[in-house]
Amino acid sequence: MTGAVLNSDAYSPLRAMLAAGDPAKALAAAGEALARDQADVDAGFVAAVALAETGRVSDALKAIGAVIRAVPENPEYLAQQARILLLARREGDALAAARAAVEKGPSDPLVLDTIGCVFARLGAHDEALPLFEQAVAAQPDAVEYRFNLASTLGFFGRVNDAVTQYEAIIAREPAHGRAHLGLAGLKRKPTSEGVTRIERALSGADDPLEQVRLHYAAAAGLEGLSDHDRAFDHLAKGNAIHRARLGYAFADDEAVFDAVRRSFVADLPLRPDSTLEDAPLFVVGLPRTGTTLVDRIVSSHHAVTSAGELQAMPLAVKQIAQTGSRMVLDPETIEALRGASAQVLGELYLGRARQNAGAQSSRFTDKFPLNFLYIGWILQAFPNARVLCLRRGAMDSVWSNYKHLFATGSPYYRWSYDLMDTARYVLVFQRLMAFWRQRFPGRIHEVTYEWLVVDQEANTRKMLAHCGLEWDAACLDFHQNAAAVATPSAQQVREPMNARAIGRWRAYEAHLGEVMDFFTANGIPLD
Repeated sequence: MTGAVLNSDAYSPLRAMLAAGDPAKALAAAGEALARDQADVDAGFVAAVALAETGRVSDALKAIGAVIRAVPENPEYLAQQARILLLARREGDALAAARAAVEKGPSDPLVLDTIGCVFARLGAHDEALPLFEQAVAAQPDAVEYRFNLASTLGFFGRVNDAVTQYEAIIAREPAHGRAHLGLAGLKRKPTSEGVTRIERALSGADDPLEQVRLHYAAAAGLEGLSDHDRAFDHLAKGNAIHRARLGYAFADDEAVFDAVRRSFVADLPLRPDSTLEDAPLFVVGLPRTGTTLVDRIVSSHHAVTSAGELQAMPLAVKQIAQTGSRMVLDPETIEALRGASAQVLGELYLGRARQNAGAQSSRFTDKFPLNFLYIGWILQAFPNARVLCLRRGAMDSVWSNYKHLFATGSPYYRWSYDLMDTARYVLVFQRLMAFWRQRFPGRIHEVTYEWLVVDQEANTRKMLAHCGLEWDAACLDFHQNAAAVATPSAQQVREPMNARAIGRWRAYEAHLGEVMDFFTANGIPLD
């Protein structure tokens, strides 16, 4: 979800500075205004937002707190407090502040959009949707508001409504890559005219990120038209542009996998002191291999809710390690965990997880795929935790990741923008899962995607049994679950089980020879 920071009032030079993209200048000017008049509430508000924009989140919280104490009824101030609390990773407080802002009856479209974005980030999409609708109704020419509304409509499977919003964006900005990519994600039948429109937009796109998005959107359309060579060409170009911006080296990820194994190969690294009875259900695996499908099946059970893809375990691990490195998980952080309390780690995780709207029930799923790196710590922290790990054919795993554009700012998926990096990642994933199976026998249930598709009921029964859940036939009708799905699989999981995604890589076999040779040389079956 995206949007502006705050309104630029023509009568507020301070706000104009901030809206112009110069938070440091705005902060200095706000400081001068406050020095002249400590009761200048708007200067305090601009200072709070500017502090947040320059990364001084703790100071921003203090500043916005003072503003709200002075003017507690202002929904704009409460909305920004919620946004800053989210930056501080105080999700529960952010949710409370967002709801307090709604209670004040906001009408300004930017305030409505800001609150909606907070709700969306917290998984409360049902609370976000009406706010985005109101923001668009109040200011229909605001592209960012329409984009947030379109995305949320897609999460709820309201495809036609989402199309209307995306098309309105493209009518205003023909080269809006996120809108074209959003349309592609709705999985409608593509047309050659639609692809031509995207390629025309590409010719006028100057922003490299928009070029990447347009290449992905064109590839999706061409794949739907079975023009696989042209689809591959667009993907290769888009991935090359994006990877060149990242400065990524596969050795960095490989070092993390090696450090994880070394940490667990002898004695378990955490103190075995956890008495937590909570039993979250962790759905892990490579992304784009069926994790959303399994999460949807399990969370259709009457006793389970879905919290979506939480960052709670990575952040809890980083918090307990107290390392200063920029990456959430690296060899330094892994080593720093040795001797830490399993109980404390579990409590830190729950403290973060319970702040999500979907994690309020006694049994909830956390489907952050890369939690497979954290399985050892998860099982020490939660003696009753259940782990479901997705397995899928190696070539389909490579192709499904290579053709998907993840959040462009995410540090987690940088390996997916090169075919051989993706192949190497699949290999080290499989080796790590083999290690976890030996280290924690019986604690992980591996779900083979292809088997699940062939015999849904038998494999669903096995999953539920592993999770300690009684049979619930609603799990077979997962596609009728009306809850929002905020992942790229939002449309697929609203359909009954099907095998369309199996073997899709074979249409691109002429371009995947090096990957096939790599897996063969390492003894990995292609399917």
